[in-house]
Amino acid sequence: MTGDDRLSTMLSLEHVRGFVVVAEEGNFRRAADRLRMTQPPLSRQIQKLERDIGVLLLDRTQRQVELTPAGQVFLAEARRLLALAEAAPATARLAAGGRTGTVRIGFTATAGFGFLGGLLNQLSLALPEIELVLSELVSALQFDELSSGKLDLALARPPFDRVEFDGRPVHRDPLVLAVPAGHRLSSGGPLPVRDLEGERMLMYAPGPARYFAELMNRVLAGVSYDPADRVSQVHTMLALVAAGRGVALVPEAASHLHLDGVHYRQLSGVSERAELYAVWRRHPANPALRRVIDVLETWPEA
Repeated sequence: MTGDDRLSTMLSLEHVRGFVVVAEEGNFRRAADRLRMTQPPLSRQIQKLERDIGVLLLDRTQRQVELTPAGQVFLAEARRLLALAEAAPATARLAAGGRTGTVRIGFTATAGFGFLGGLLNQLSLALPEIELVLSELVSALQFDELSSGKLDLALARPPFDRVEFDGRPVHRDPLVLAVPAGHRLSSGGPLPVRDLEGERMLMYAPGPARYFAELMNRVLAGVSYDPADRVSQVHTMLALVAAGRGVALVPEAASHLHLDGVHYRQLSGVSERAELYAVWRRHPANPALRRVIDVLETWPEA
């Protein structure tokens, strides 16, 4: 236990309140009358408070009680402590009803490129008293954090354990081709997938980027290409495109990065979309999360 922890266990709100009243009245008798008690027990309370914190708070050498320098500092903190104590029951009731509290949200990097801001604005508008704490993580790590209770909500790619988690789609992003500047495919209209025949393609690592690796395999089925570097993050892939390492399939939201040296081409005849789900533990205990889920249920179906 730290020194601050020991101090917090020693302080009595009754003694703190007595000190504040004495400080405001500048007189023990008037303070005792205001507190509807006699003067001797009030004096003993203040003496015990001074022993507990180890400093003299009041100067009693004159007829009018005055605050010592330490007492002046402590008075401000004492008032703050009493205000918190008075507000605590109402705050607890608000938290129990989900009117206030904290919701910890994980999100993928590509969710942050375009979708995340709009969702956060909607949540803040609907639930202004709820604090939203953000963590950027790949989908697999988000699900681990959900299981451990470190996250309340994940904005992640499927699949996920539907026994442990519940969720709904919130966004579907078309795929585009990221191409180095000056490449033969760097300009033009919508590009048929067959035109990628023989191209050097940057790949998604099948472990940490399993979703995108499988999505890419489906889109490029029947196309013979030259596999290049394998990475797990879209922004890393775009950096490699800019360096001329190859071309890449990325969610359209990634184009919001406006990375120098990277051009984007729409794809024709591709129905596949990069799906993003809001995912949470079944039967969540956090009342604030339940209110966030209520807002998500009104979100337009992806």
